[in-house]
Amino acid sequence: MRRDQEHALEVRLAVAAGGAVVLLVPFAVIAAMVVGDVDWLHALDEDASVAMHDVALGHPALVDFMAAWCLAFDPWVWRLGALALIVWLVRRGSRPLAWWVGVTMVAGGLLGVLLKLLFERHRPSFLDPVAMAAGYSFPSGHALNNALGAAVFLLVLLPMTRGRPRRRLALLAAGIGIPLVTGVFRVGLGVHWVSDVVGGWIFGLAVVAATTTAFLARRRRRKALTEAMAR
Repeated sequence: MRRDQEHALEVRLAVAAGGAVVLLVPFAVIAAMVVGDVDWLHALDEDASVAMHDVALGHPALVDFMAAWCLAFDPWVWRLGALALIVWLVRRGSRPLAWWVGVTMVAGGLLGVLLKLLFERHRPSFLDPVAMAAGYSFPSGHALNNALGAAVFLLVLLPMTRGRPRRRLALLAAGIGIPLVTGVFRVGLGVHWVSDVVGGWIFGLAVVAATTTAFLARRRRRKALTEAMAR
């Protein structure tokens, strides 16, 4: 049983570490193309933004819905939700997991702000905008924090839905669907390029993978130390 548990921990650690590397590579590629203003990426961003802006102009009710959705899933809403999750985990006696949730959310939020300041990419600009947003564009803070928050909630709550397929399916649908819709709506509102959103999604997941790796590695070290002291 102990060997099985150790093997499972090693597998999770390897998967998390590999996931962090796999996700950071495409983010670095997108970031390099943004900095280099690669023609085909610029054209893709422009075409998508113009097409979605045209749709938004003709459907003011859709604009209101997209704005309300993005407000409901604002980065600070996710942070407040994470705070509630932390309190719940502490009351359940899961302090290490609560620490992981807190560190992951804070790290992702701060890194997102730092990346915006680093790249200083300007947002889309239209003569007749349907929405406005302050700050720089890459990566999208909404996309990053939605992916970050959704992944955190999924990793914490999914194990609790074993034997409950409907709840598991609903949780997965929300965890995947909300970040996707939010990202599309940010482009639809004309406040982000497509590459901002994709970069935000990828980097948010990369942060979760990186902190999970650190969490599992620390857990492995503590377990090894406890066993060594018990001998």
